[in-house]
Amino acid sequence: MLGGAVARLFPLGDVVGTPGALRALAAAGTSPWAFLVRHMHGDWEDLDEHDCSENTLALVRGGRLFSAYNVGEHLRVWVITEADRSATTILLPEEY
Repeated sequence: MLGGAVARLFPLGDVVGTPGALRALAAAGTSPWAFLVRHMHGDWEDLDEHDCSENTLALVRGGRLFSAYNVGEHLRVWVITEADRSATTILLPEEY
């Protein structure tokens, strides 16, 4: 690893964002890529112990991967990678 970089844990596949999530992140002055990078490196941020354990199992068994990130006080985004690693979506919780 160069420069202390952490290797990604899984491929993202096709990356998509819902219009609502992309608008909200743009309004907050935040790039969706910051959260996608954290997600693929295993930084699930705001998940409880059960959801973190589920992600650990999903890495081994090939299940769906889920992250939740708080962006300021009033914005939360989710990042979901499909079990087959074909796609990753960034979305607002209410868009699920």
